[in-house]
Amino acid sequence: EGKGQKSFFFNHSMDCKPGQFVKVWLPDVDEKPMAVSYHSKKEFAFTSQSIGKFTNELNKFKKGDKLGIRGPYGNSFSIKNNACIVAGGVGLSSMSTLIDKLKNPLIIYGARSKAHLIYLKRFKNMIVATDDGSFGRKGFTTDVLNQVLNQNKKIKIVYTCGPEMMMRKVFEICSRQKIQCEASLERYMACGFGICGKCMINDKICCVDGPIFNSQQLSKMPEFGNFARLKSGRKVTIKEYHSVH
Repeated sequence: EGKGQKSFFFNHSMDCKPGQFVKVWLPDVDEKPMAVSYHSKKEFAFTSQSIGKFTNELNKFKKGDKLGIRGPYGNSFSIKNNACIVAGGVGLSSMSTLIDKLKNPLIIYGARSKAHLIYLKRFKNMIVATDDGSFGRKGFTTDVLNQVLNQNKKIKIVYTCGPEMMMRKVFEICSRQKIQCEASLERYMACGFGICGKCMINDKICCVDGPIFNSQQLSKMPEFGNFARLKSGRKVTIKEYHSVH
């Protein structure tokens, strides 16, 4: 799909709603949550970015190799028209099946550079921004969102997934504009069904109460954009979490 990014397809029928995830198991390596990024009656897929031991090992897989999958887990995005999508990096994969369900959503998509963009052929009408200006506009998705919302008063809801600081800014912009927002949050999910507690964010369990949270819920989460928990369960700053996780 892009630099270090691959989609893995499975000839298998699965009942899945936009925004849900599966747990992917590599024997003797680890198990990680992956958003369902393609979905039809006869197949599904997830999209992975190689950034650590698990995803680097997954990147070596070839057609016919075996891995374990369980799920889907989590809640899902609502389906509302007059929508705007704001995605960052591989976060677009968590929103791709939502885009497939929506009627002509406005899509704002950003990444570090052209090499890190995905789905350019799949979604051809995106407003693209890159940090280095190598493709589309130079700048940030949040700057584009501000401009779009000031010009387009028909947008009723903003869906977002990507780096948490980006999502926090998207939520703040929507709050100022009095527009509903739904964000797909990423936390360390060991079990996927609410037992281990490692994906807690304030009083919510991300894997069962989320990963999708709306404006009303986000407004009551002071940890959103500030803190997360490591594999050990220890709470750290978002910056430290992403440097380790």
